[in-house]
Amino acid sequence: MGFLGKLFGKKEEEKAKANPRVDVKQAATKEKIDPAKVGLDGKFDESGLAKRVAKALDDAGISDSVGLWVAQTGSTVVLKYNPDAEGVLDQAKKVAQGVDGATAVKAQPNS
Repeated sequence: MGFLGKLFGKKEEEKAKANPRVDVKQAATKEKIDPAKVGLDGKFDESGLAKRVAKALDDAGISDSVGLWVAQTGSTVVLKYNPDAEGVLDQAKKVAQGVDGATAVKAQPNS
């Protein structure tokens, strides 16, 4: 399992496998939705950006065994983390910033 399955469930992993590469800009235009709300299948998803970031973390080979969670507030990616995730935090921020629809990335300690 990776971040995607751990945070959002097996159904989202299956959706990602069925749609390996979603063109966010095209889907946002076609479906008339905010790019941050484009899901793994190119359709509206309230947590679409967070799910696409979780998949990108998996694709980048970042271990899901550390205390790192992905959320979103609008088009801002929020990476919540425990101290054991500090070693991968910089890499996770770079990955998240590279996901279409992300305008900012904030890291905050899990409290």
